Amino acid sequence: MQDLFDFLVRRWPQLLELAFEHLLLVLTAIVFATLIGVAVGVAVYRSAALSSLATAVTATILTVPSLALFALMVAWVGLGDRSAIIALTAYALLPIVRNTITGLQGVDPAINEAAKGMGLGSRARLLRIDLPLAWPVILVGVRVATMLIVSIAAIAAYIGAGGLGNWIFDGLARRGSVVAMPLIISGTLGVVVVAFLLDAFYVLVGKLTTSRGIRD
Repeated sequence: MQDLFDFLVRRWPQLLELAFEHLLLVLTAIVFATLIGVAVGVAVYRSAALSSLATAVTATILTVPSLALFALMVAWVGLGDRSAIIALTAYALLPIVRNTITGLQGVDPAINEAAKGMGLGSRARLLRIDLPLAWPVILVGVRVATMLIVSIAAIAAYIGAGGLGNWIFDGLARRGSVVAMPLIISGTLGVVVVAFLLDAFYVLVGKLTTSRGIRD
């Protein structure tokens, strides 16, 4: 334990830098996944067949082992952050697509009929009624997707991406040395802390962006 404490004191700036890289990698992938996932959900939620197809396709992506998908991305795009972001975006799609469909399908039809009677078109109803009412469910999907890829992002270090996975893999490569365990433990704890901070962020976003009436 003393070795770990001394290691953290000496390498603290580097740990913060890697944690920031890890956070940036995850957030970039989540932004892309949210844009794609919500767009897909909006496009298919009115059709049961298309909804099932979109859910099945995104679920299939999660069955692909992460190392295999990262290897495919390297063959297609090359080493580095770009390959990692594409793979992480693909892994994050299922919860977002599924929750977007569920949230939109769960909007009370009577509310839509009332809005239609007031003269609102389909696009206006989607933007002003359906999506705001479905937002809490969509946000849960984004939150789940983020927690899912925080840990997978550590594996992205294997293909030359930044982040805390670099310390984990470095420690594994140096097993038996004095710094091996401090590297592995510090990298792992860093991933846990990043996940905790992101989860707390989503809780705050949910409170700030969801009206009290919907929350209650």
